[in-house]
Amino acid sequence: MFKIDQVSLKERLSYGSAAFASNLIFVMVSTYLLYFYTDVFGISAGIVGTLFLLVRFLDGFTDLLAGYTIDKTKTRWGKCRPYFLWLAVPFAFVGVLAFSSPDLGESGKIVFAYVTYILLTLVYTFINLPVSAMLPSMSNNPAERHEVTSIRMIFAQGGGFIVSVFTLPLVAYLGGGNDERGFMLTMAAFGVIGCILFFIAFKNTRERNYYDSKENVTVREGFKAFNLPWLIIFIAKVSFFFIYIIRNQATVYYVKYAFNREDLVPVIMALNFLTIISLLFIPIITKRIGGKKTMQLGIIIAIFGSLLVYLSSTIMSIPLLLIGTGISGLGMGLVPSLLFSLVADTIDYGEWKSGIRATGLLYSGSTFASKFGMGIGGAAGAWLLALGSYDPSAAVQSSSAMLAIEISFIWFPVVAMALVLLLLNFYKLDKIHPQIIKDLADRKNKDSGLTEANPL
Repeated sequence: MFKIDQVSLKERLSYGSAAFASNLIFVMVSTYLLYFYTDVFGISAGIVGTLFLLVRFLDGFTDLLAGYTIDKTKTRWGKCRPYFLWLAVPFAFVGVLAFSSPDLGESGKIVFAYVTYILLTLVYTFINLPVSAMLPSMSNNPAERHEVTSIRMIFAQGGGFIVSVFTLPLVAYLGGGNDERGFMLTMAAFGVIGCILFFIAFKNTRERNYYDSKENVTVREGFKAFNLPWLIIFIAKVSFFFIYIIRNQATVYYVKYAFNREDLVPVIMALNFLTIISLLFIPIITKRIGGKKTMQLGIIIAIFGSLLVYLSSTIMSIPLLLIGTGISGLGMGLVPSLLFSLVADTIDYGEWKSGIRATGLLYSGSTFASKFGMGIGGAAGAWLLALGSYDPSAAVQSSSAMLAIEISFIWFPVVAMALVLLLLNFYKLDKIHPQIIKDLADRKNKDSGLTEANPL
């Protein structure tokens, strides 16, 4: 029924390198762009919140365009891989622009931020969506997909770890006391590394044709492939990326003002990336309890860790803060990898039900969930700072500002995690997916005129 071990170790590692490269810029934006805009570039938090929401909302429509474009792409390298080659350098260049600080005046800075951020998210969509969309063409084995996705997420978390831990020290070192110069040069260094890794991914990965799907699927036809399991994963991804962005953005503020220990920011960021350890165990855990229950287990662990973080702030305990952050990171590590790999299963289900395989369109819709979650997470965090009267020039923040930071760092993520935990109870596809794959294979053989007595 399945082709086993089609993806070599070299290809798996090269596929992971694309995720590493993508996260060098993605995590830089998701973690430090709010801080860069408010404390370095000099844009108010309220304006930044509106910027984040509007750009992410507009960017969601480009996901559909990107998915449709991928479905239409036809080259000797495949549908997805060419984008690694074509867009690696533009991605790095626009990333550097986004973290530049030209002296343009208040209005000019806002316009510059909008233009560069829109360009960055547009290029990000067209180079990152193919990383996800090529997974179904790498393997048709759900277990192998989980393994490949786990490696991808380990590399992605590795890229995020590098950015989260080393950005502020690099900004200080490269800037020599000038944060504007430091952020730009740090982004340039990450961009160069990212280009090299994207080229490696392009050279060493493959797209295989497991399905004789109808080519040139129209958007109208593609919408027939959307389905309930896909919708559940969509909402779960919105919630997860809301959590990811709002908590990451709030980390610098929370550690700096709640504990007066800005020096601990790299340590807290590093503990968030204990997710890497969890990723190593995902194949083992999923074989025992399945993908859905693995995610639910991770969410329960993450909520427990977040509550420990809250307790640490009430008794001003640094050790408890570190323990809670680490536990939360371990729990969250069991979620994102499976969200990405389960999208591939919903694509199989969509074809099984409708006869239409719209890989690019369904993945683009799934990516829109990520963008929408990031948009509302980024906007909510910035708007909360504005509502709390956050003052970047103040050494001690007001009680309203501290409450806004606490809600962003602890309570909004806890509520969103509880929503996903509940929602996953309605996901039933894991029970019937093996039969779906068998039926799809039988259809392909029948359409090709193949039988067991008359093999190719």
